[in-house]
Amino acid sequence: MGLWQGRSRRKPTGGRLRPFRKKRRFEIAREFQFATIGSGYVKKYRVRGANRKLRVMTAYAINVYDPATKKMQVAKVLTVRENKANPNYVQRNIITRGAVVETDLGLVEVRSRPGQDGVLNGIRVAKAATPA
Repeated sequence: MGLWQGRSRRKPTGGRLRPFRKKRRFEIAREFQFATIGSGYVKKYRVRGANRKLRVMTAYAINVYDPATKKMQVAKVLTVRENKANPNYVQRNIITRGAVVETDLGLVEVRSRPGQDGVLNGIRVAKAATPA
């Protein structure tokens, strides 16, 4: 089943909206593909306007910014500790924006969008995150 990003057939009140046209190909969304911990693979996509998007499929490293020292370092990703998007993503080691991952430098919050940017960037978290 495809994901559709077009206009809903219902009003906010619940009433029916009569369609003025059929579905269009540009309204079809892509299937979910999640970034996980692995060997490091980035997938390229052609998007509207012949532009390119990069999607992280697997990642083993993250660019970490440390606010205390104001330096960037590359750290090895060990595991996902917390994910506000979905608690089930922690068990499956799925990385999204806002996820807290454990690295060899400590806990890091992911600040980039792995499904859109094609890179993992994060900021070091000072306090320990509590698992949900």
